Amino acid sequence: MHDLVKQYQEDIVPKFTADGRNRMAVPRLTKIVINCGLGEALADKKVLEKMGAQLAVIAGQKPQIMRSKRAISSFKLRAGDAVGLRATLRGTRMYDFLAKFIGIALPRVRDFQGVSNGGFDGKGNYTMGIRDQSIFPELDYSMIDKPRGFEITFVTKAGNDEDGKKLLTLFGIPFEKKE
Repeated sequence: MHDLVKQYQEDIVPKFTADGRNRMAVPRLTKIVINCGLGEALADKKVLEKMGAQLAVIAGQKPQIMRSKRAISSFKLRAGDAVGLRATLRGTRMYDFLAKFIGIALPRVRDFQGVSNGGFDGKGNYTMGIRDQSIFPELDYSMIDKPRGFEITFVTKAGNDEDGKKLLTLFGIPFEKKE
């Protein structure tokens, strides 16, 4: 059993059930989605391969290629062109990534004051942006041709932002302190 699963069952669930909730109504983390938009892949197809290899190392699985749904002439985009990459993590890979992200990657962010409080969507899911992929130590610097950012979405079963933030805070994600 993963350490974070054990932490969830032994520490987090009792904190939610203390206010009279059923154990099955306690919010839980269902998946983590890593998304990278690559508009520059229209001009250079090798960008998709390079970033795909980097995301595969970061996520622990091969990312899915996202294609455009419709043509937009002002962007010189045709329907079906590859415009991004996405990796959806569930189960053990999700908890492995979360442990690595909280313990190793976030402390490597320069001038880190905590993650923003503004990334919640109203249903308890949280999305944050990463400006540079080099905060992940498993990436060799020879793989990185240029700093590229991506989004990480934490999808929870919480029905509101308050429960979602409490869940992520109890997992160890440091949020900005309000002054």
